[in-house]
Amino acid sequence: MAEGFGKYYAEKLGKDVEVYSAGSNPSGYVHPFAIKVMNERGIDISKNRSKSLEDIPLYELDYIITLCGDAAENCPVIPNANTQHWGLPDPAKAKGTEEEKLQVFRQIRDVIEEKVKKLFLSIELGIDKKPIP
Repeated sequence: MAEGFGKYYAEKLGKDVEVYSAGSNPSGYVHPFAIKVMNERGIDISKNRSKSLEDIPLYELDYIITLCGDAAENCPVIPNANTQHWGLPDPAKAKGTEEEKLQVFRQIRDVIEEKVKKLFLSIELGIDKKPIP
C-alpha cells in the first residue's frame, strides 16, 4: 500500500522519484485485501509484486521507511539515507470475519496515506530530516 501511495503522490505532485517496496521476509504475493482497499482509493496495485530487499537498489535510496514489525531491526543501515520507522501493525495478521479484516486494512491504508502525504510535504518544505510522527 505504501508503494502505491508513494507512486500516486509522486505523480500527483509532479515529483520525479522512484518508489520501491520490499521486505526482509516477503510473503511472495500482494495481499488481496490490500489490492481491494487501495482500489477503493482509485489506486491499482494489482500488478505490484512482493519483493525482497535484494530486488531493489537499496544503496541508492535517499529515504527508507520501515512500516511494521521487526522491519526496523532487520533493515540494513544505509549511509546518508533518511531512515524512519512508522511502527504500524501488519494488517495481514488481522483476525475476525472478512469484513473485520478489511476494516483493519482500511485503517492501516488511511494511516499510510497520511504519513506518505506528510513525507512528501516535509521533503517539499525541507524539513525531511525529522521523523514523521
